[in-house]
Amino acid sequence: MSGWSRSLVSIITVSFNRKDLLSVLLLSLREQSYKQVEKIVVLNNFAKQDIEDLERSFADAIFITNEENLFFCKAQNQGIRAAKGEFVLCLNDDLILEDDFIEQMVGAVKKDRTIGMVSGCIIRQDRQTLDTTGLFLARSRKPLERGYGQRCRDRYKVAEYIFGAGGVAPLYRRKMLEDIKIGNEYFDEDYGVFYEDLDISWRAQSKNWKGYYTPQAKAYHLRSATVKQAKPRFSFLQKYNFACLPHELQLRLIKNRYMTIIKNDNPKRLLLNLPWFLGYEIKIWLYLTLFEPILVWRILRDLGFVKVAWRKRKQASKRA
Repeated sequence: MSGWSRSLVSIITVSFNRKDLLSVLLLSLREQSYKQVEKIVVLNNFAKQDIEDLERSFADAIFITNEENLFFCKAQNQGIRAAKGEFVLCLNDDLILEDDFIEQMVGAVKKDRTIGMVSGCIIRQDRQTLDTTGLFLARSRKPLERGYGQRCRDRYKVAEYIFGAGGVAPLYRRKMLEDIKIGNEYFDEDYGVFYEDLDISWRAQSKNWKGYYTPQAKAYHLRSATVKQAKPRFSFLQKYNFACLPHELQLRLIKNRYMTIIKNDNPKRLLLNLPWFLGYEIKIWLYLTLFEPILVWRILRDLGFVKVAWRKRKQASKRA
C-alpha cells in the first residue's frame, strides 16, 4: 500500500442535473480506503441553487459547471484536462462504491505496465445481478458487456485480461489516455454519448494497451438512471433498450456505431465478421423502417459524420 500512496487518482464524474444521485456517490467516495485522490465533478445544466448546495456540502471536490448539457464526452474531457493524477477514474453518477473499490482498482492496474484500463465488478443495485465485468467487441461490431444481466458465476470471480472497460466506472492510466488521444480529445466529442467506451478501448488496443478485470473491486449501478427513457408506441418494444431511448439518443447511437467502425476497424477484420455485422444491421434498419422512418431520413440526410470519422482515423494513424 505504501507504494501506491504516491499515485494520485483523479476521480471524474459528469452529471446532468441529477443532484440526488450525485450526492449519494460523493458521500460514498468519502468512505474510500484509498485517500490519495482528487474529485472533479462536471455539472451539466444544473440549477444555480443546486450548484451552491453541492459546493457547500462537498467542499473537498472541484466543480466545473456548464450552463448547458455538453453531453458526456466533452464534459469528461473537461475533467481529464483539469486532472493531475497518474490514473483517471471515470464514474457514472448513479453508482455506490464498496469502501475498497479504488484501492482494488489501483492494485490491479499496477500489476502490469501495459495495462491501460481496468474494470471492476459492477453489480446492479439488487446486489445480485451483474451489470458489467468489462467490455468486449462483439462480432457484430457492437460493445458487449461481460456478464450483463447474469448472476455472478465462478467465471466472473477470476481476474483476467479483457478487451476494455465499460463506461460505468473505468480506471484509465493517464499515460494511455495521452497516447491514444486524437487532437486534444481523449473521448471523441463528436459522439456526445454512446459507443465512446468501445471507441476508447479499441483505440487503446490498437496501441498495444491491455484491459484488465478485477473482481475484488465492487460497485453498484442503477443502469440508465441518467438517461431519460421514452415510452415506445408499441408495448412489445418496451423490452428493448434501444426502443426506449428518445429519438435524439437513438440517432446518436446509430451514428456513433458507424463512426467507431470507420475509425477503428479494417477491411479484413470486417469481412471475417460480415455475417454477424450484416445480421445486426438488418435488425437495426428493419426496426427503423417499420417504427421510426423519420430517423432513416435524418441519418441519410446528414452523412457528414462519415467524413468526420475518416478524418479522425487519419489523425490517429499519423500518431501511430
